[in-house]
Amino acid sequence: MKKNNHRESLILALILLIVLAAAIFLDAKLPSYHIAIKVIKKACVYSLVAVSMNLLNGFTGLFSLGQAGFMLLGAYAYAILSIPVAKRAGVYQYFDGGIVKFSLPEIFSGIFGESIGPIVGMLLALLIGGMIAGLVAYLIGLPVLRLRSDYLAIATLGFAEILRALIQWSALGPLTNASNLLQNYPELGGATAYLILIAVFIGMILLLVNSTYGRAFKAIRDDEVAAEAMGINLAHHKRTAFIISSFFAGVGGGMLAMYMGTVQALSFKSTMTYEILLIVVIGGIGSLTGSILTSFLYMASLEWLLRGLDSGKFLGIEAPGVFKNGFRMAVVSVIIMVVVLFFRKGIMGDRELTDLLRRRGRRKGERVE
Repeated sequence: MKKNNHRESLILALILLIVLAAAIFLDAKLPSYHIAIKVIKKACVYSLVAVSMNLLNGFTGLFSLGQAGFMLLGAYAYAILSIPVAKRAGVYQYFDGGIVKFSLPEIFSGIFGESIGPIVGMLLALLIGGMIAGLVAYLIGLPVLRLRSDYLAIATLGFAEILRALIQWSALGPLTNASNLLQNYPELGGATAYLILIAVFIGMILLLVNSTYGRAFKAIRDDEVAAEAMGINLAHHKRTAFIISSFFAGVGGGMLAMYMGTVQALSFKSTMTYEILLIVVIGGIGSLTGSILTSFLYMASLEWLLRGLDSGKFLGIEAPGVFKNGFRMAVVSVIIMVVVLFFRKGIMGDRELTDLLRRRGRRKGERVE
């Protein structure tokens, strides 16, 4: 078993190195492929959030629809803690510059220098956003995790909508800037930085899934009565899964804020949660590889490959009467329907990439014999 785990780790490390090398190449050598860099960044964010949702829905069996709310918390936390002090008056122009009078990147620049300090500050802001999301998840999890199935989904969806309205409340304007934009905060850099971050965070989730806690989550998903009979504390493990999932959703929200350049509560609607849930289902409920793969395929198709369907020209064919705004989404919907019809359990089902490689290795061994 240890030998198999070691082999799987080497395979995953090799795949990550290949992806990082490709991202570095795009960053440094192909500046004209700006749209490709944007697609990679957004796909990185969505893959992390999709994996966090899969941890809860796929591995623990808790149907939650509050992901957009936790992303909102992470995005606002990152923006509030990262806006430079000199620019706060312009951002909080209706609220006397806001109540937060410091910037974490600037603070750590004074400690570690201009090259490392801002990066440390931005990473800390991301983690604080995740911790705030985790804390809120703990508080709302106390009552809502007693609910099951659709009732839990409705409760968490309602929480996300209430939170979005609360953020825009004028009384919180000195902190959240009410319904106005938060902007002028720094970004980590190119696609390489995003890929490194999601590799670290998804690696943490992978370690969790393969740990005793991960096995307990799967046991709860398969049969709560049997899991409790085996000595698993259902309330504790459900709460833990909910908090961890929300933490990484908050971190993903902070990364999305970096990608967008501005933050406004109106962007974090329930449709964002549905989009992430769609990625999880298409990739395969219970498959981290499926969530990551589908995130990149979905974003590449939606934001790049099928863009011409909204601009009148696609694959060299000019048809402004057919290819116009909205046609791209119609085509994407048809593709999704086809995938769902032919892949009832998603593209990967509940399998990981290492499962497919191991199966292929066994087939080769059988042929040799």
